[in-house]
Amino acid sequence: MTAITEAGPGPRNRLLAALPPGDLAWLRPRLEPVEFDNRTILHAPGEPLTAVHFPETGWISMLATLESGDAAEVGLVGREGMVGLPLLLGADSSPFEAMVQSEGTGLRLSADAFQTALERSIALRTLLMRYALFFSVQVAQTAACNGRHHIEQRLARWMLMAHDRSEGDSFPMTHEFLSMMLGVRRAGVTVAAGVLQRAGLIRYERGRMTVTDRPGLEAGACDCYDVVRREYERLFGRPG
Repeated sequence: MTAITEAGPGPRNRLLAALPPGDLAWLRPRLEPVEFDNRTILHAPGEPLTAVHFPETGWISMLATLESGDAAEVGLVGREGMVGLPLLLGADSSPFEAMVQSEGTGLRLSADAFQTALERSIALRTLLMRYALFFSVQVAQTAACNGRHHIEQRLARWMLMAHDRSEGDSFPMTHEFLSMMLGVRRAGVTVAAGVLQRAGLIRYERGRMTVTDRPGLEAGACDCYDVVRREYERLFGRPG
């Protein structure tokens, strides 16, 4: 992860962009622009959280790691959210690993500055508590989805979530990494991706996934995607 010397004209993170101008003006000098490289670990399970991160492009996977060493994705964070929710809720560490899955940019705020900001800004605290509720819904729905729905539906749902957070229709992704995200064997992902590709919904080549038919992908996904999307819109309004 690399610091950026200059920030853009305004935050692209939706939580920060929703703050009143005065609250954002106080917070802005304390936000450090950073670049997220693929596979960067923003925080590891059980380790002290020293900062929170507000993604602006790209996305971060929240991974649950088992004693066997296997890992599965339990949540996805892009420009709609924040990494470091335990600090909001009074804890100093997380049971999950936060790993950059798609490189991008974001804004980092130290743990001390974050606590001060929460004390100063009711608006920030309210927004982040709402986001914590939304994220808990995403995690719970992911668990239900992985336990009940077919892998093709789950893959379609995941592709839609990634597409929502990407800068275009195409993004880097391998079957090996998708198998970890969905908690299934690589062979199962290969078969499921083949089904979606033959249906003309996605294209997969040379480690890149491309969404070629968004409406068709939505029709092929389970209802878990809509449940989570509706909850976000209920709490924050429809994204611009």
